Amino acid sequence: MRTIKIFTDGACRGNPGPGGWGVMLQYQDHVRELYGGELETTNNRMELTAAIKALEALKEICFVEIYTDSVYVRDGITKWLAQWRERGWRTAAKKPVKNQDLWVQLAELVEKQEISWHWVKGHAGDPGNERADALANQGLDQMLAEQ
Repeated sequence: MRTIKIFTDGACRGNPGPGGWGVMLQYQDHVRELYGGELETTNNRMELTAAIKALEALKEICFVEIYTDSVYVRDGITKWLAQWRERGWRTAAKKPVKNQDLWVQLAELVEKQEISWHWVKGHAGDPGNERADALANQGLDQMLAEQ
Protein backbone atom coordinates (compact mmCIF):
# COMPACT_ATOMS: atom_id res chain seq x y z
CA MET A 1 0.00 0.00 0.00
CA ARG A 2 1.34 3.43 -0.93
CA THR A 3 2.14 5.95 1.75
CA ILE A 4 1.07 9.47 0.82
CA LYS A 5 2.05 12.55 2.80
CA ILE A 6 -0.49 15.35 2.68
CA PHE A 7 -0.04 18.88 3.96
CA THR A 8 -3.20 20.99 4.25
CA ASP A 9 -3.94 24.57 5.19
CA GLY A 10 -6.71 27.12 5.10
CA ALA A 11 -6.56 30.91 4.96
CA CYS A 12 -9.15 33.59 5.54
CA ARG A 13 -9.04 37.39 5.29
CA GLY A 14 -11.61 38.31 7.85
CA ASN A 15 -13.36 35.52 9.70
CA PRO A 16 -15.84 35.26 8.08
CA GLY A 17 -14.58 36.66 4.82
CA PRO A 18 -12.93 35.50 1.62
CA GLY A 19 -10.88 32.36 2.11
CA GLY A 20 -8.65 29.84 0.42
CA TRP A 21 -7.47 26.28 0.92
CA GLY A 22 -4.26 24.59 -0.15
CA VAL A 23 -3.00 21.02 -0.36
CA MET A 24 0.34 19.45 -1.16
CA LEU A 25 0.28 15.69 -1.77
CA GLN A 26 3.61 13.89 -1.80
CA TYR A 27 4.36 10.33 -2.90
CA GLN A 28 8.08 9.55 -3.04
CA ASP A 29 9.46 12.17 -5.46
CA HIS A 30 6.07 13.08 -6.92
CA VAL A 31 4.24 16.20 -5.73
CA ARG A 32 0.73 17.35 -6.60
CA GLU A 33 -0.62 20.71 -5.50
CA LEU A 34 -4.27 21.77 -5.23
CA TYR A 35 -5.87 25.03 -4.18
CA GLY A 36 -9.11 26.95 -4.33
CA GLY A 37 -11.13 29.63 -2.64
CA GLU A 38 -14.56 30.82 -1.55
CA LEU A 39 -15.88 34.34 -1.36
CA GLU A 40 -17.62 34.11 2.03
CA THR A 41 -16.30 31.51 4.46
CA THR A 42 -14.38 30.95 7.70
CA ASN A 43 -10.89 29.76 8.49
CA ASN A 44 -12.21 26.51 9.97
CA ARG A 45 -14.26 25.80 6.84
CA MET A 46 -11.17 26.32 4.69
CA GLU A 47 -9.09 24.00 6.91
CA LEU A 48 -11.76 21.31 6.57
CA THR A 49 -12.11 21.88 2.83
CA ALA A 50 -8.37 21.40 2.36
CA ALA A 51 -8.51 17.99 4.06
CA ILE A 52 -11.59 17.01 2.02
CA LYS A 53 -10.05 18.06 -1.31
CA ALA A 54 -6.85 16.19 -0.47
CA LEU A 55 -8.64 12.92 0.26
CA GLU A 56 -10.91 13.32 -2.79
CA ALA A 57 -7.77 13.52 -4.94
CA LEU A 58 -6.64 10.01 -3.96
CA LYS A 59 -7.39 7.44 -6.65
CA GLU A 60 -6.77 4.33 -4.55
CA ILE A 61 -6.65 3.18 -0.96
CA CYS A 62 -3.45 4.42 0.66
CA PHE A 63 -1.82 4.86 4.00
CA VAL A 64 -2.15 8.61 4.44
CA GLU A 65 -0.20 10.87 6.74
CA ILE A 66 -2.04 14.19 7.00
CA TYR A 67 -0.20 17.19 8.42
CA THR A 68 -2.34 20.14 9.48
CA ASP A 69 -1.78 23.20 11.62
CA SER A 70 -5.46 23.09 12.62
CA VAL A 71 -6.10 21.64 16.07
CA TYR A 72 -9.80 22.00 15.21
CA VAL A 73 -9.49 19.57 12.28
CA ARG A 74 -7.17 17.13 14.04
CA ASP A 75 -9.18 16.98 17.27
CA GLY A 76 -12.51 17.04 15.48
CA ILE A 77 -11.72 13.98 13.41
CA THR A 78 -9.73 12.05 16.04
CA LYS A 79 -11.54 12.96 19.29
CA TRP A 80 -14.95 14.58 18.78
CA LEU A 81 -16.51 13.03 15.67
CA ALA A 82 -17.77 9.80 17.23
CA GLN A 83 -19.43 11.69 20.09
CA TRP A 84 -21.02 14.22 17.72
CA ARG A 85 -22.54 11.37 15.72
CA GLU A 86 -23.81 9.61 18.87
CA ARG A 87 -25.47 12.85 20.02
CA GLY A 88 -27.14 13.50 16.66
CA TRP A 89 -24.55 16.11 15.59
CA ARG A 90 -24.74 18.02 18.86
CA THR A 91 -21.85 19.23 20.97
CA ALA A 92 -21.45 18.33 24.62
CA ALA A 93 -23.28 21.61 25.31
CA LYS A 94 -26.18 20.30 23.17
CA LYS A 95 -25.60 22.91 20.46
CA PRO A 96 -25.49 22.03 16.76
CA VAL A 97 -22.00 21.11 15.53
CA LYS A 98 -20.59 23.91 13.39
CA ASN A 99 -19.62 22.95 9.84
CA GLN A 100 -21.56 19.68 10.06
CA ASP A 101 -21.82 19.50 6.26
CA LEU A 102 -18.04 19.43 5.92
CA TRP A 103 -17.52 17.09 8.88
CA VAL A 104 -19.91 14.59 7.26
CA GLN A 105 -17.96 14.76 3.97
CA LEU A 106 -14.62 14.39 5.72
CA ALA A 107 -15.84 11.47 7.84
CA GLU A 108 -16.99 9.58 4.73
CA LEU A 109 -13.62 10.08 3.04
CA VAL A 110 -11.65 9.12 6.15
CA GLU A 111 -13.44 5.77 6.30
CA LYS A 112 -12.01 4.86 2.87
CA GLN A 113 -8.33 5.33 3.83
CA GLU A 114 -5.87 4.43 6.55
CA ILE A 115 -4.99 7.81 8.03
CA SER A 116 -2.55 9.09 10.59
CA TRP A 117 -3.24 12.69 11.65
CA HIS A 118 -0.38 14.99 12.63
CA TRP A 119 -0.46 18.52 13.98
CA VAL A 120 2.33 20.91 12.99
CA LYS A 121 2.81 24.42 14.25
CA GLY A 122 1.78 26.90 11.57
CA HIS A 123 4.17 29.55 10.28
CA ALA A 124 7.06 27.82 12.02
CA GLY A 125 9.18 26.80 9.04
CA ASP A 126 7.79 23.32 8.28
CA PRO A 127 8.31 23.15 4.48
CA GLY A 128 5.11 21.19 3.77
CA ASN A 129 2.99 23.46 5.94
CA GLU A 130 4.56 26.58 4.46
CA ARG A 131 3.78 25.32 0.94
CA ALA A 132 0.19 24.46 1.86
CA ASP A 133 -0.17 27.95 3.36
CA ALA A 134 1.17 29.54 0.16
CA LEU A 135 -1.27 27.46 -1.91
CA ALA A 136 -4.20 28.47 0.33
CA ASN A 137 -3.31 32.12 -0.19
CA GLN A 138 -2.90 31.50 -3.93
CA GLY A 139 -6.39 29.99 -4.03
CA LEU A 140 -7.77 32.98 -2.16
CA ASP A 141 -5.98 35.51 -4.38
CA GLN A 142 -7.04 33.76 -7.59
CA MET A 143 -10.67 33.58 -6.46
CA LEU A 144 -10.64 37.32 -5.61
CA ALA A 145 -9.04 38.19 -8.96
CA GLU A 146 -11.83 36.36 -10.78
CA GLN A 147 -14.56 38.37 -9.03
